[in-house]
Amino acid sequence: MAIGTHRYALRTTWTGDRGTGTSGYRDYDRASTIAVAGKPDLLASSDKPFRGDPARWNPEDLLLAALSECHLLSYLHACVGAGVVVVGYEDEATGTMQEDGRGGGAFTEVTLHPIVTVSDESMREAALAAHAQANAWCFIANSVSFPVHHEATILVRDARAGEPA
Repeated sequence: MAIGTHRYALRTTWTGDRGTGTSGYRDYDRASTIAVAGKPDLLASSDKPFRGDPARWNPEDLLLAALSECHLLSYLHACVGAGVVVVGYEDEATGTMQEDGRGGGAFTEVTLHPIVTVSDESMREAALAAHAQANAWCFIANSVSFPVHHEATILVRDARAGEPA
């Protein structure tokens, strides 16, 4: 497998000037647009407690989404290698951020709650074990300074009904 350096680029444009710029803390909107060439724009803001628009993505949402998506993609790859046939995957990811009282803060932990459906009962144990490999491979989890936990549930599709058992 080739080892290489990968570069990513995007443009973030602040769109929240209400006519007086940042003349005061309450005088500007936290709205921005995140753009990557060839992809739909992502409308972003700060989180509501920080005077943001709750209808837009905020940096905390994006970090949690990046961890969840990276684990999903790494997990699917690990399952292929382990002979596990995944037929369904959902994650209800949660994270905790702690303010430091000086205007900053940090995430202290994230927990992924993947619910994985596999095609056969014989795959259950390997499906559970594949989460450790996925965590080791996940670029985003390897880039953060807080723990990323996994509380996985493995379901088996009922071959008769096509539904999880």
